Formats: sequence, C-alpha cells, structure tokens
Amino acid sequence: MEDQIAQESTPIFQRIKDYLTGEIAAGRWKEGEVVPSEQALVRQFGVSRMTVNRAVRELTAEQVLTRRQGSGTFVAPKKYQATLVEIKSIADEIRARGHVHASSLRLLEQSRASEALAHQFELAPGSALFHSVIVHFENAVPIQVEDRWVNPACAPRYLEQDFAAITPNEHLMEAAPLQGATYSIEALAAPREVAEMLAIAPHGSCLVLKRRTTSMGRVASVVTMWHPGALYQYTGSVG
Repeated sequence: MEDQIAQESTPIFQRIKDYLTGEIAAGRWKEGEVVPSEQALVRQFGVSRMTVNRAVRELTAEQVLTRRQGSGTFVAPKKYQATLVEIKSIADEIRARGHVHASSLRLLEQSRASEALAHQFELAPGSALFHSVIVHFENAVPIQVEDRWVNPACAPRYLEQDFAAITPNEHLMEAAPLQGATYSIEALAAPREVAEMLAIAPHGSCLVLKRRTTSMGRVASVVTMWHPGALYQYTGSVG
C-alpha cells in the first residue's frame, strides 16, 4: 500500500525516468542499444509527448541516454568523472601494498534522512536511507573510519551484505555503477567517537575525504572517510 501511494505521488515524468533507468540497470537494454521511441513511450504510459520528452531530455543531460539525429535514442556509454582521487576499494589499496586488510562493522541500519542529508541526496526530508559505519585496518592498525549513507533505490540489498567479506565500495560498484562523483578533502580534528575508533588522541588531526557519487541519474552514496593525519596521505596525478 505504501509503495502504491509513493508511486502515485511520483511525477509521471520521473516514473518514466525510473522505468528507463531500471531497464538499463537490469541489463535489458545494454550500452549502445536503442531504447523505445518517444512515441512508443507516449502510448505505453498514456501521457503527452511533452512529458515523455522531459524524461528523455533529462536522462540525456545526465548522460544515461544519448540521442543521434535521425537514428533514435540509445543507452549512453558509462562515463566516469576523472578526479585526483581514484575511486577504488580500500581493501584493494591495502593488498596492493602487500599488507593485510580487515574491517570492523560498527553500525548497519536503515534511518531517516535529515534535512541536510535529504538535500545532498535530492530527496524529501525523512526519506529512508541506509547507514553504515566501518573501521578499516591495515596490518591490524586502524587507518580509516568509513561513515556512509546509501540510497536504497540504488542499492536495495545493502543491509544484507557481509561487510567482513566485501567492502561497501565493492558492493556499490556492482549494484550502482558509477556515473559521476564530487569530493572534498580537508584537515579536521577527530570527534571523540572517531578518535576512539582510529586509536588516536581525542581531537587528533585527521585527513577527511567527503564524497558523493551518482548512478543512473540518482545520488547513490554520500560518504565521509576519516584517516589519522600522521599515517595517511592522498596522492594523484593529472593526465
């Protein structure tokens, strides 16, 4: 009943977008394949051409679809936003150094979006979000506290994962293929609970990476990663 009410309250152009992105995510339309014409979508949903055009136009702007003059609308190639910080699993980083990765799950729950989080996810305040807090270790030394919020629409099975066997990043790369990302890096004093998890002095200096990722036109994840300043540095290159 709640799902039906939520669906009825969703604008029709958004339902068309959800349908198209859902079919792509399910693999029924693959990269480079043509999607139904606007006229076909008009007939399928029983709406105006203007409504369908808005949905297709927004997905084109979001680089989910691409239009070719005289040929139709196609599934766009996956695009990754180039940044100085490469998005990859911390477990892979640690193993690449020949060290041992381990993790400790401190929190895994469904919660409600605060106003600030709702703004970041472009959702209504109070919307359901998944929340996890994980401490990552390198050779038994804590090097990262990962505080992550996830959009259930992008990764509906997030709470079912065994995060001792797989990292959130690894799961999200499969469940919600990366479309783009924005991030910031700053030096901050660690709050008491973060300092305890990193085994550093209260208010000790940390390097903090905040990142927001998108997938299929939605904000998929907002994560804050705390690292002890004395043990960690960010590196990158400009091509």
